[in-house]
Amino acid sequence: MASRRHVRYSRLTGDQQDGDDSGSEGRGDPRFSYAPRAFDRIPWKSIALAMFLLSLGSMLLFLAFFIFTGHMGGDRSQGIGFLVLGILAFLPGFYETRIAYYSWRGAKGYRFASIPDY
Repeated sequence: MASRRHVRYSRLTGDQQDGDDSGSEGRGDPRFSYAPRAFDRIPWKSIALAMFLLSLGSMLLFLAFFIFTGHMGGDRSQGIGFLVLGILAFLPGFYETRIAYYSWRGAKGYRFASIPDY
């Protein structure tokens, strides 16, 4: 394959350097800009859903515990079903509720923007 040593490169003009494709001074790429107010907005629906999942998961886990210990009537397969459903509801509810709590307290590294908004 032939080499292209005869190609002459020239310097870019001042408005095209440093990766600024917009061509104007002082304006960056809007894809990488963010509004700080977006981090302060509280996703109330997501927090309500997380608290509902946390309480539903806790209730199902308690039912599974009571079935396994014999304090409540039921078959072992029902206890396993409650246990699996309780874990599936409890884990995401606990995770998002924890993020919301730490964001509310102002802990470093936690923001309400980490919770998906529905």
